[in-house]
Amino acid sequence: MAFVVTDNCIRCKYTDCVAVCPVDAFFEGPNFLVIDPVICIDCGLCLPECPADAIFQDIELPPEQTPYITLNAELSQVWPNITQLKAPLADADEWNGVADKLHLLER
Repeated sequence: MAFVVTDNCIRCKYTDCVAVCPVDAFFEGPNFLVIDPVICIDCGLCLPECPADAIFQDIELPPEQTPYITLNAELSQVWPNITQLKAPLADADEWNGVADKLHLLER
């Protein structure tokens, strides 16, 4: 089992979750974060830290978010690891809560 970053992280990219991850399982793209499911130890420390409520345990993922399981696994293999807190994107608060942002994902 692992945790999965989902749709609401796109165009927000808050990194509060990164700062608490004990195994450095987060990887950073231009406008989205992902979790490597192999590295993730399923500790759940990231879950309450996400201001966008964009992180779910893979077995508790809403059905419409299931494509993000594969997306996290794939992108964590090509994006750089992120281990420190960074400022969110400049317009993150405006995008927080906007649904169906997959088409806005920058790879």
